[in-house]
Amino acid sequence: MTKSANPSGRRSFLKQGAAGLAGAAFLPSLLRGGDKTPAPQTGEKRKMIVRPLGKTGLKLPIVSIGASSYEPSLYERALAEGIVHIDTSQYYLNGRHEEMVGKVIAGRKRDSFVVATSVLLGNGAPGSYATFRKEDAAKLPDQIEVSLKRLGLDDVDIFYVAGVSDRETALSEAFITNLQKIKKAGKARFIGLATHRNEAEVIRAAVESKIHDVVLAQWNFRHPQREDIRKAIGEASASGVGIVIMKPMAGAYWDRERKQPINGKAALKWVLQDSHVATSIPGITSVDQLEADLSIMANPVLTPQEAADLKLAGESVTEGLFCAQCGACAEQCPKAEDIPILMRSYMYAYGYRDLSRARGALAQTAAANLPCEDCPACQVKCTMGFDIKERAMDIARLKNVPEDLLGF
Repeated sequence: MTKSANPSGRRSFLKQGAAGLAGAAFLPSLLRGGDKTPAPQTGEKRKMIVRPLGKTGLKLPIVSIGASSYEPSLYERALAEGIVHIDTSQYYLNGRHEEMVGKVIAGRKRDSFVVATSVLLGNGAPGSYATFRKEDAAKLPDQIEVSLKRLGLDDVDIFYVAGVSDRETALSEAFITNLQKIKKAGKARFIGLATHRNEAEVIRAAVESKIHDVVLAQWNFRHPQREDIRKAIGEASASGVGIVIMKPMAGAYWDRERKQPINGKAALKWVLQDSHVATSIPGITSVDQLEADLSIMANPVLTPQEAADLKLAGESVTEGLFCAQCGACAEQCPKAEDIPILMRSYMYAYGYRDLSRARGALAQTAAANLPCEDCPACQVKCTMGFDIKERAMDIARLKNVPEDLLGF
C-alpha cells in the first residue's frame, strides 16, 4: 500500500570555466531534452536480461536506477521503460530523496516495483566509516519506520545498513539481531549490507553470516581490487546472496574539467558482463543517459572499441576521479586528515556534479578549508595515483564557503 509523498528537487552545478568549474550555476535539474518527455509508445516491450537476486525470489532487469537524480519525472520514465528497482537512502538529501521516490511510486501496484533503502552506519555522513556500536544497532527498527513514512510504504523490499567496511561489523551479533527483528516484523522483505570499502571482505562476511540476503557493493573497471571483488561476488552468488553494484561509472570523467567523459555504456557493460551481478544502480541524471543505459539491457557484452575506451589494457592508468576508498592513504597522513572522505567528496563534486553529496561527505570530517597548507610536500602515496594535496585543498573549501562564492 502506498501513500503520497512530498516532492523534492535538487541543486546541481553544470557550467565549467578555464579553472575547471569556474562560474558554475546551480540549476534544479541535469535533465537534457526536457525532463517531462513521455516514454515512447511503440506497442512493443523492450527486450532485457533479467537475473535472480540471490535466493530472494526477486528477478530484476540488469539495469536499475540509483540516486544521482532527484527529478520525479526521470524515475517515472524509467519505470515506464521497464526498470523495476529503485535505490534510495535516508541520507540522500536528508531524506528528501525517499520522499521523492514515495511520490513516484504512490498509487502503483505494490508488485510492480522494488524499493531498496538504507541507513548509514553510526548515523554519519556519506563516506563515513564509523565503528559499529550496539547503540547504533538498537536504533535500526526505529530508523526503518522513518523511511517507511517517507516512502509511503508498509514495507521495503531491501533494507541495507550502509558504510560497512569490515568483517567484524558485518558479523556483529547486535547488528544481525536487529536486522532480523526488522525482517521478522515484515518491515523489510530482505536485509543486507552496503559497502564502499574492503568490499571483498564485507561480501565474504555477508556469506559467512548466513543472514544477509543482499549486498550492495562498489565495483567498477577502475577499482584497484577489482579482481578480488570479482571472486567474492562469484562466491556470494554461489551461496545465494544477491549482489547489486553501485558506482559502475567510476567517476564519470577522466578529468575534472569534464572534457574527457568515460564511456558510460562501456563502464556499465563491464560490470554487467559478470552474470553473478544481479543488477546495477548507475546514477542516471538525464533522459539521454537513461536511454543509453536501457540500450544495453539485452546485451551487455563489451565490443573491442568499448574495451579500448576503458583503457583496459593500461593497468598503470592513473587518470580519473574515482576513489576506491581503500584507506591506504589514511595511515600516511601526519595530520590524520580523513583523506578517503575528501577524495570521495572530490569525486561527487567534479565527476557527478552533486554538491549536496559532496558537502554531506565533508560534514563528517574535521578538515579545514585548506587542510594541507602547512605541509610543504605531501607524504601520502595514493593507490590511484592522485595528487592528494591538490585535491584535498581544492575540495575542502566546500565545507564552509557559501555556495555563491565557491567559484565552481
